[in-house]
Amino acid sequence: MNAPRTALVTGANQGLGRALAEGLAARLNPDDLVLLTGRDQRRVTDAAREVSHLPGTRARVEGRLLDVTDTDAIGRLADELRGRYGGVDIVLSNAVSRLLPHESQAERADEFIDVSNTATHAVLRSFGPVLRPGGRLLVIASSLGTLGHLDPRLHQRFDGASLDQVEYAVESWRTAIHHNTAAEAGWPRWLNVPSKVAQVAAVRAVAAARREHDLATGTLIASVCPGMVDTATSRPWFDDYRQARPPAEAARAVLDLVFTERLDPALYGELIRFGTVLDWHGGSPPEEQDRMVRP
Repeated sequence: MNAPRTALVTGANQGLGRALAEGLAARLNPDDLVLLTGRDQRRVTDAAREVSHLPGTRARVEGRLLDVTDTDAIGRLADELRGRYGGVDIVLSNAVSRLLPHESQAERADEFIDVSNTATHAVLRSFGPVLRPGGRLLVIASSLGTLGHLDPRLHQRFDGASLDQVEYAVESWRTAIHHNTAAEAGWPRWLNVPSKVAQVAAVRAVAAARREHDLATGTLIASVCPGMVDTATSRPWFDDYRQARPPAEAARAVLDLVFTERLDPALYGELIRFGTVLDWHGGSPPEEQDRMVRP
């Protein structure tokens, strides 16, 4: 008999995160636990209760308050799960800061970077060591997270970088925004592009150090692009939304990866979209991206 599994989803109050928690709760077993986390206690409690009572839910579902910008809180939760359950089997890092096109990118930079990047680094540092053999640690990213979407001058900051080096590059970017020197250094004004590249680079850095051991135990660390998802966060950015998928449908491809029994080594450490690896060096800087946002 298999031991009970523990799963964690960050940013799971609504949208894709909520759909991921629902999917895990439906696919896992009654003895398994899904921790649905978010920054608002009432929303977390309500979401956990609602998911628990959905038709098809099988696993236990608990809500847990977790502010991903509090890196110490992430570490404490990882330690708790190691002490209580011996580790964690599934971690889906999905937290995102909602940003609207009319808002100043520079004014929102700190919050956006803290939620999307500093938190990703903390999840990788804290949950990587407590991920049980055969586990899954997936960072929800985007197809924008490839080097080709950045100015070539910035590629060396992320290509082949360690996690410390990625973290340094992110903080250098943050400092450049505050000093109003980001544009001359080649950083795009649209925060989402360097943020996603940094997320994918951080995953690649951690995976590179663990690859041999993880492949031997069937463990997967990777970043995942769910495609265009119809959520309140993404809808304001696009005029044509016909290709967008509802959260439940977008979550399905991510969950299929979570529950894949025969792990393809080619997926390990990569950015994956619908089961296919995206070229880390691919992409091209969108000509219109800076016209979409305010300075």
